[in-house]
Amino acid sequence: MGSSMFTVICILHSLIALTCGSLIMFYLKEISVFGHGIETARKLSGSTPHDQLLIQISNSFAGLLLFVVGFLLFMVAFVKDREFQSFFAKGCVLLHLSMAVWRIYFERELEALAWDWPRQAVGDIVLALSWVFFLVYSWREKYD
Repeated sequence: MGSSMFTVICILHSLIALTCGSLIMFYLKEISVFGHGIETARKLSGSTPHDQLLIQISNSFAGLLLFVVGFLLFMVAFVKDREFQSFFAKGCVLLHLSMAVWRIYFERELEALAWDWPRQAVGDIVLALSWVFFLVYSWREKYD
């Protein structure tokens, strides 16, 4: 049962990463306005044409990276080795909690993102909790 739970969690996280990565690559302006509001999105897009181009290229690469991560998560979803699943889940917990800590300590210092970091940090913690629930469930299944 733990193996199918791992598959479901991986596929859900994969769909999230694939969707977000695609949206960032192709609809960055609309997503920024939707997520941050018009004023903040304008501030984050840069003030000169050169800055705007650099920021757009950087965000496109970030979206591509997120898309690749989603694709890798989809491939990992079908691995049946329980030790690998546990190792992978622990790594994902660490990654999501690290992102939450980054947002708490660094993103909150940015004036333009001052109101967005709590929502994003909560999202990172929720994603980490999905892996923690898998670890607890597989631990319980292992020792019952």
